[in-house]
Amino acid sequence: MEAVEMFVRESMHRAGAAALSHLLHEGPPESPTIPCSCGHAARYKELRSKPVLTVVGPVEYQRPYYVCAHCHHAPNPTDAALGVEHEDFSPGVRRMMAVVGSDSPFDSGREQLALLAGVQVSTKSVERQAEQVGAAIMRIEQAEIQRSIQLQLPIPMGAPIPVLYVEIDATGIPVVKKETQGRIGKVEGQPAHTREVKLGCVFTSVGVDSENRPVRDPDSTTYTGAIETAEEFARRIYREAYQRGWARARIKVVLGDGAVWIWNLAAVQFPGAILIVDFYHASEHLHKISR
Repeated sequence: MEAVEMFVRESMHRAGAAALSHLLHEGPPESPTIPCSCGHAARYKELRSKPVLTVVGPVEYQRPYYVCAHCHHAPNPTDAALGVEHEDFSPGVRRMMAVVGSDSPFDSGREQLALLAGVQVSTKSVERQAEQVGAAIMRIEQAEIQRSIQLQLPIPMGAPIPVLYVEIDATGIPVVKKETQGRIGKVEGQPAHTREVKLGCVFTSVGVDSENRPVRDPDSTTYTGAIETAEEFARRIYREAYQRGWARARIKVVLGDGAVWIWNLAAVQFPGAILIVDFYHASEHLHKISR
């Protein structure tokens, strides 16, 4: 039955692609000019085709082509309206690539798209799209972080939060060689093979279990992280905690492994919070003392 299912899906995709191509097709424009971003007018030249890979397969449509004689820019209002200006993939396909690219290795993501959606893309395309989305998310985060520095975040509203936890840590991650140039490795005389990524999470807890251990609220954890300095990360984790309702928390806790940089960060960003060494590292420190 699987062969029949796949045949029907492919047939439906071909029919959908043909219908979408016909739907998107345009004729010559009514007006010979359109405004250009330089302030002058771009003049209609001809109809040109645009190939795009969509969720139903390859699509090609014709749309008016304009050129500005002043700045030589070629604005394309149709492509811009469809979200495919300077793009080979439709918004739907780009969204799919971003999802699989952020959740699994890029080549595995490519295989998932082919199997689950019947969309054939290259591994490099998945990688590029994931990087583009990541860069866009980073720009949004940086804008929010800048607002927090300037004290322009909205006043948090809502019910009081019984206990809010902020956990902070750092770990080394393998990177390509160019990312470690000029950096000293952990072994003397050896170049670095990793970069330190600083990580943080925020979660809530409302009670304890039968052994009097705090129980984390299901699905309450949000994460943030980046390869950046402690000062930059301090702003990042503060923004995350603030958005989660730090100001409304009755009990505020910062969890860490005991590293000095974490306690210094907590003293500046989260004054008055209860500082707790996480259980694993507390046990490790106790083991060293007992030896």
